[in-house]
Amino acid sequence: MLNSSIMTRMNRLKVVLVEKGMTQKALAQKLKVTPASVNNICNQRQQPSLHKLYLLASVLGVSAKDLIYEQIPA
Repeated sequence: MLNSSIMTRMNRLKVVLVEKGMTQKALAQKLKVTPASVNNICNQRQQPSLHKLYLLASVLGVSAKDLIYEQIPA
């Protein structure tokens, strides 16, 4: 179990997209979904299924955990 004082649950997809230099539209094309679907996930109006979370992580070259949690500096 992750210690909530060390980790914070958050949607990091927007941050990772910026870090990778990828647009929401480009990600949508790679996932074969609509840009609106990616936008809904980025803006936390929709949660991806577990399968979609792993696809997102694979396309972006990060772990699924990296899309959900962010290390808080000590």
